[in-house]
Amino acid sequence: MNAIEAHHLRKSFGPVTAVSDVSITVREGEIFGFLGPNGAGKTTTTRMLNGVIPPDGGTALILGHDIRSEPVLAKQGFGVVPEISNAYTDLTAWQNLMLMGELYGLDRGKAAQHSSDLLATLGLLERKDQKVQAYSKGMKQRLILAMALLHEPALLFLDEPTSGLDVQSTHMILSLLRDLNQQGTTIFLTTHNMEEANQLCHRVGIIRAGKIVATDAPEKLKTAIEKVHTIEVSFDRDVSGDDLAALIGVTSAERTGDKWQLTTPDKDATIRALVTFTQQRGTAIVTLNTLAPTLDEAFLRLTQGDMS
Repeated sequence: MNAIEAHHLRKSFGPVTAVSDVSITVREGEIFGFLGPNGAGKTTTTRMLNGVIPPDGGTALILGHDIRSEPVLAKQGFGVVPEISNAYTDLTAWQNLMLMGELYGLDRGKAAQHSSDLLATLGLLERKDQKVQAYSKGMKQRLILAMALLHEPALLFLDEPTSGLDVQSTHMILSLLRDLNQQGTTIFLTTHNMEEANQLCHRVGIIRAGKIVATDAPEKLKTAIEKVHTIEVSFDRDVSGDDLAALIGVTSAERTGDKWQLTTPDKDATIRALVTFTQQRGTAIVTLNTLAPTLDEAFLRLTQGDMS
């Protein structure tokens, strides 16, 4: 069973169309990254999946339950970590967790034990009796993650969970997300952090102007947009840039330090030409690397609509 199945979701606010046609499938047990520029429809889509706002059209099944006709059953199975803390600041961390346990109808003893475990894992146990208003942003973010995990959800929605956080909090949250996923929790992650998505996500979906423009594994998305390859090479003696530029398939040759960066639409043919070149010139290749595009480059190409 898929954790999320959304088909043709639409949402407008007056004359403004926020989401025009979004279909997403998230498999059980994966970390799915949801990426897009500001105003692309990420937040609106996520709120429809969470049941916060109703779609104007389309359907969304969350853990097998329709979010519109079975909202309670759907929401019992997932947790939400919003970008802005929703913890009660005039309560302590412990009081917030106990309140969350009551809302989910958890046994108080079980809720207390799980709260202690979560606070210990997230480095907050010693501060559990302190009011949340005195917490730093990183501490608040760790607390709302604990609140979202208290009922042990099968699916976790996170909106920019590490945005603006200190290194310690970021490392702690990302480590916990990896552990949760290894234990079977499905994670839907909205983020602007390309490196974070590249390290964490099994697949990513990219939204532009209210529509999904690509969904695939990060490495496959990089490959899909790679039309011109870059080869970085260095030699054991000086060579001419003009000679390198004249090799089969090479469209440009630029020197960077002690290396040359060659661009080519056919890296296999160019590498073969380099080998022949070194044999003819009596030189040797010291290093040779093919440079893959980054997820940032794929994101920029896809969100600008430039796939040529």
